[in-house]
Amino acid sequence: MTALTREFTKGLWDEIPLFRIVLGLCPALAVTTTLENGIGMGLAATFVLVCSNGLISLLRNAIPAEVRVACYIVIIATFVVCVEMITKAYFFMLSESLGLFIPLIVVNCIILGRAEAFARKNGLTASLADGLGMGLGFTIALGVLGGLRELFGAGTLGLVFGETVLFPVPFGFLQQAPGAFVCLGLLLGLMNLAGRKS
Repeated sequence: MTALTREFTKGLWDEIPLFRIVLGLCPALAVTTTLENGIGMGLAATFVLVCSNGLISLLRNAIPAEVRVACYIVIIATFVVCVEMITKAYFFMLSESLGLFIPLIVVNCIILGRAEAFARKNGLTASLADGLGMGLGFTIALGVLGGLRELFGAGTLGLVFGETVLFPVPFGFLQQAPGAFVCLGLLLGLMNLAGRKS
């Protein structure tokens, strides 16, 4: 396995942000009431993560160490504004559904953490691979969480089957905040079990 492949794949399992390093909980718990919301939020964060990782990597020698975090936030905020405008222009219903959580990507620990821990120390290609892998891992995690909450909490899976009710709602509380914690806890437990066996 090449170093570039390793940087990409670590975010898909070994360091998957939501389940392994437990970052990004705010959007994970708030917007994952549906599969569509989970995937939409994950893709928005992936766009910001890849673009900010790439730009920070390119500018890493030009940014003074004393103001690097402030510079990172300005770079991240720029890409968040871009993704917010794109979402409002082309995916208006998703934009309305995600609401305030798109602008809050600016303070997402995953993005700032990858900038500080990886992009400022590595080249462009490795930083892009790291950002894409972490972003896709985050998207998969949010999609799984949103899909489970929608399927077992509302009895639908809108992104796949439309708004058809697949069966009576067995666990309606999964659509509420406590249900998000329960579902996330169960998934964290399953990831830990799978991690022990591999």
